[in-house]
Amino acid sequence: MELQVLHWFESLHNPVTDPVMYGITMLGEKGIFWILLALASLFIFPKRYRKVGLTMALALILSLIMCNGIMKNMFARVRPFNADPTFENLYNVFATAKDWSFPSGHTSASFAAAAAFFMWYKKEGSVALVTAALISLSRLYLTVHYPTDVLASLVLGTLYGVVSYFIVKLLMKKFKRLRMVFDEGMSYKTLFTK
Repeated sequence: MELQVLHWFESLHNPVTDPVMYGITMLGEKGIFWILLALASLFIFPKRYRKVGLTMALALILSLIMCNGIMKNMFARVRPFNADPTFENLYNVFATAKDWSFPSGHTSASFAAAAAFFMWYKKEGSVALVTAALISLSRLYLTVHYPTDVLASLVLGTLYGVVSYFIVKLLMKKFKRLRMVFDEGMSYKTLFTK
């Protein structure tokens, strides 16, 4: 059934959407886009976004540990293109997908970071969630993940983002210096002064 769904996605391949979907999937490659967004929130954007950056960083770490470190190795699900070698290998993308299929690292990291952003700022976070959804959809379009890989990762990634939000809120409530730096915008030096 899932392979049939992926063959339907494959039937959508065309010279217009192929490069677009490949470009979108590359946004999620190794979480670089989300890591850069977290760093920008911590060091470049207005200071009110620092707590977003901290929350995104924690969510990405949780996603990395749970998805890539534990679950992929625990479930060891082969990729769809290994189960059915008839899939079209657009842009040689299969060569970059060397780990296990379940769960989707692109989707997990994307929704972890996007949900973390959304928990603090709904407007900007909504844009992040749409971006995460497009990255997830691109994984199906390129037939590198099963639909259940992506759906489970969407839920798990969102959970990592929400949990990270509550952890950061708790830490800022408990530790005054964290609150001063990440919520009130004081200098990072505040973390290290007596």
